[in-house]
Amino acid sequence: MIRRAIAELVGTAMLLAVVVGSGIMGERLAAGNAAIALLGNTLATGAGLVVLIQVFGPISGAHFNPAVTLAFTLRGEADRRSAIAYVMAQLMGAVLGVWVAHAMFAEPILQVSSKLRGGAAQGFSECVATFGLIGTIFGTQRARPEFTPIAVGLFITAAYWFTASTSFANPAVTLARSLSDSFAGIAPVSVPLFMGGQIMGALAGVGFFTWLLREDCPQ
Repeated sequence: MIRRAIAELVGTAMLLAVVVGSGIMGERLAAGNAAIALLGNTLATGAGLVVLIQVFGPISGAHFNPAVTLAFTLRGEADRRSAIAYVMAQLMGAVLGVWVAHAMFAEPILQVSSKLRGGAAQGFSECVATFGLIGTIFGTQRARPEFTPIAVGLFITAAYWFTASTSFANPAVTLARSLSDSFAGIAPVSVPLFMGGQIMGALAGVGFFTWLLREDCPQ
């Protein structure tokens, strides 16, 4: 359990370092072009996810996401003790990852985001993104588990661009990004909306994809 929790902590920290660090780099190099900054942020995040899931997957399953841990717990594939340990590790790791990104770019370590991301469309986008993420994981693990890391990276890469919220799809990421007043930040007042959408998307994903992908019992 200790090794698995530490894997979740370190993996989530590295993910946030990628997300926030690439956002800072993209914004600095894009000369005010938000599309270019987002593209750089997108490619780094998708690529980083593939590698991190490959590295930490054999140890902890590489959830890096309380919504994913919730999904596996609801399906009976994780016990409550493990789920609590995972979520705590993910939250701590996410915050540490933001601080690492700030340190790498000589930014103040302690920040609070002022970037508002409000409106029903943003919350709905997070619901859709998280629903799709759960479907990606459940579907590939049933049919081609070795493809899951690539599939998750590709889905998040796409969802950055087809959702209005740029697809956080992760409560730990959402909370931690409220502590970065950078390109990747989200104002604390917007966090409940995003997290609510993510939880709803996870629950809907578990219900739908468990039904859709279930094995038929022999007659």
